[in-house]
Amino acid sequence: MDLTYPLFLALFGVGILIAALVPPIVAHYRLPRLLTLPIGCVLGGIGVGWFLDLPTLDVIDGGSVITHVTEFVVLLSLTGCGLKIDRAPGWRSWSSTWRLLGVTMILCIAAMTLLGWAVMGLPLAAALLLGAVMAPTDPVLAASVQVGPPGEGDGDEARFALTSEAGLNDALAFPFIHLALAAAAALAAESSLPGDGGRFTAEVLRDWLVHDVGWRIIAGLGVGIATGWGTAWLAFRLAPKGSVSDAFLALGLMLSSYGLTEVVHGYGFLAVFVAAVTFRRFEERHAIHSDLHHFVEQTEVIGLIAVMFVLGMAVGQGLLRPLDWTGILVAATFLLVVRPLTGWVALAGAGLSGPSRAAVSLLGIRGVGSIYYMAYGLGHAPFSVETGRELWAVMALIVLGSIVFHGFSAPRLMMRLESARRGRVG
Repeated sequence: MDLTYPLFLALFGVGILIAALVPPIVAHYRLPRLLTLPIGCVLGGIGVGWFLDLPTLDVIDGGSVITHVTEFVVLLSLTGCGLKIDRAPGWRSWSSTWRLLGVTMILCIAAMTLLGWAVMGLPLAAALLLGAVMAPTDPVLAASVQVGPPGEGDGDEARFALTSEAGLNDALAFPFIHLALAAAAALAAESSLPGDGGRFTAEVLRDWLVHDVGWRIIAGLGVGIATGWGTAWLAFRLAPKGSVSDAFLALGLMLSSYGLTEVVHGYGFLAVFVAAVTFRRFEERHAIHSDLHHFVEQTEVIGLIAVMFVLGMAVGQGLLRPLDWTGILVAATFLLVVRPLTGWVALAGAGLSGPSRAAVSLLGIRGVGSIYYMAYGLGHAPFSVETGRELWAVMALIVLGSIVFHGFSAPRLMMRLESARRGRVG
């Protein structure tokens, strides 16, 4: 009898129990942060992958499944991010967000592309894909450093900046993913070889600017606003009070905005966040916002458990094997130097206190979003298998390093910020 499937169900059930029991236990007994959910899931997965004789998780062959699972988790997280932001969008009120998107993210992409090309010896299109994959701050794993539920206010500027950045940069890194894919496809079509190096011709760049930068962003914004407004109007103006299911409303808002945007070839991630932010602007004091956020948050945790556990299993089965010292150096440099430095530069003159500026700069957490982008990118362009495995290994190392580094540092940084804020208020 094949026990693989029932064993998987048992392990997944244990993961759900962990999601329900571990966070309150950790909070009540003030246990070390090593026991928090992502680290525990990854360690459990590594143990299972290392010691149990389970089928090998091939990230290349299983890229399509990885893409869809992580896609759904990111969608849940983006919906939650949009619902819990109390601050209305604006050029000045969201100044820190625009700085992180326009400066930090672009510099992170450029720096990681350069590191991949110059230090690791990656071909240019592959290096650009790595840079775009690692640029976004993860909305899923960054939840602990974001603002609280709807109606609790934005807290300090650091929490707001990290929340709004995570909500938007997952979508705005996509143009650079598509540039790498288009360049790789152009080379492969011309030479019948893998497109690792890419061809960045004038035609490729023109189509990229018009379609991937211009149309896709406009479509994402437009459909997101329309879907969020339309859903809110139906929920608050037509439906009798208390008659709408929180679960159906949250899922409907998320999936309709995403699906409609993808149909017109826009950025669905952008649309989902914008739809949630737009919905939040209606009846801002209504309890439904908190109810929707609670449902999304609880569902997201289940997805997080699955992704982190499977990542750990893949690591236990050899996901990091293609790494050499150059990949380790690049991963450490990006995590400990590139994001902190580019974040610090972007927030110069933004009016943040020194501790807030340092927290935002340091807490560029990488996670589920990067896993999604890597699976998506390698599944939509003709990169070689060897290059794909090397990219997966570097990405996974950065995600693992981020889970550990930020798992230990984030609570201390946020506690200091909270103490400083209370001191100013007092």
